[in-house]
Amino acid sequence: MPATTRTTLRRGLAAAAALPLLIGALASCGYGSEAKNDEKKVAAEGTKLSADTIRLGYFPNLTHATALVGDQEGILQKELGGTKLVPTTFNAGPSEIEALNAGSIDIGFIGPSPSINGYVKTKGANLRIVGGAASGGVKLVVNPAKIKTLDDLKGKKIATPQHGNTQDVAFLNWISEKGWKVDAESGKGDVSVVRTDNKVTPNAYASGAIDGAWVPEPTASKLVSDGAKVLLDESDLWPDKKFVITNIIVSQKFLTEHPDVVEAFLRGTVKTNEWINANQDKAKASANAKLKDLSGKALGAKVIDAAWPSIQFTDDPLAATLQAQADHAVKAGLLEKPELSGIYDLKPLNKVLKAAGRPEVSDAGLGVK
Repeated sequence: MPATTRTTLRRGLAAAAALPLLIGALASCGYGSEAKNDEKKVAAEGTKLSADTIRLGYFPNLTHATALVGDQEGILQKELGGTKLVPTTFNAGPSEIEALNAGSIDIGFIGPSPSINGYVKTKGANLRIVGGAASGGVKLVVNPAKIKTLDDLKGKKIATPQHGNTQDVAFLNWISEKGWKVDAESGKGDVSVVRTDNKVTPNAYASGAIDGAWVPEPTASKLVSDGAKVLLDESDLWPDKKFVITNIIVSQKFLTEHPDVVEAFLRGTVKTNEWINANQDKAKASANAKLKDLSGKALGAKVIDAAWPSIQFTDDPLAATLQAQADHAVKAGLLEKPELSGIYDLKPLNKVLKAAGRPEVSDAGLGVK
């Protein structure tokens, strides 16, 4: 055997011997902060899908922790391979819907009311809901010196995040069921509904400008840390204590042109939710690290420890509760009765769930035909 051949053979055998060690080392890298850089490197070297990038929108809220954690830990990027994830954060649903309609983002995490409004305003021509992300995480918190029972809310000033947003609709519906009257547009009536940005709500509470708030986490727990008391958890108002608080939406154009990218993204969200539910403490720390990265300040332990347990992370979009929330908006006078048939396309998600040996989820009769 020639010397060059023997040298090549020895190198090949050495590489083969090292291969199991390399595979073992890669297999030992679970999801987590320590694995993030390795996973992003793998993604950068992975096979690109049909799109160069996927532009993601989400809120810096704990109810969007699937996005926070999936981004922070590199889980979403890993599933996308060489297709680059480009995230953008928003503070309100209408601005995210506007970005989706303008083609500035392709996919997003968002609440049910903006999803419904976005679908209705384009007459079903632009967005689809392709998955769920979270349930719960909304509380009515009040000043205990002024409000001791639910009946004490009459005549008080209660904040919601935005006119017509998901919490605004829920509170107006609750007021209606109490038999009280409030003008949905002005917020004036038996209860004063004060539309206040979540970032401003703690200061408004501290100054006495509001007596309480119907708000998502972590705003609710921030108020509790300032002396407020939880008077009602919205989950207690729903069957099985479940209601959609965060959907995953996508532009129909992007879904049609890049179904492989959407499927890969949903595979990432399913794996992210699985990791969150199996590693609650690590996931909570990961979400907080991403919040610090986005805002420059992490949530205090007192706030995040109180907020986290009230949120359920689920792939199921809980479609029946979306229909119920649309009905609540109609009853409140915020929305004409909408035609929601076709708002869901759960085929990509159910394909991912089936491949993972998981049961399919329902669109409650509101899916594409």
